[in-house]
Amino acid sequence: MYGKRATPPVEPDVWLAALDDVRRPQLEELDARIRRIAPDARRYVDHGFLSYGRYSYRGRSSSGEWMCVALASNKAYISLYAGPVGVEAYTDRLPKASLGRGCIRFKRNADVDMDVIDEVIRDSMAYDGKDVDYSKT
Repeated sequence: MYGKRATPPVEPDVWLAALDDVRRPQLEELDARIRRIAPDARRYVDHGFLSYGRYSYRGRSSSGEWMCVALASNKAYISLYAGPVGVEAYTDRLPKASLGRGCIRFKRNADVDMDVIDEVIRDSMAYDGKDVDYSKT
């Protein structure tokens, strides 16, 4: 996610419609879950990701803004990015997923416990509109 370049503006529904027939329903389900959990969050496409909410961060060597939650459709898997929270705490509860730094990767929604995914979304969306200081960690 961090290495992707900015992409031309596109509407979220256009982004979803461009997905293939296998992946689109999976991402539409995740989109609906996020919108149900965080109905007031800004929904937009940023760096090629379907994104929700925004938070400001300050680190030791950089600062800026980033999305609270983002979805990506990659060749082999779906990615759910939860930028402001560490996803490592969810590892044992998502055994079929591959977890990376702020990212949960899975092949299909049925491979993960959606109650846990909802928890990740809630935890990450709690940062919407907030300032996070990573410089002391």
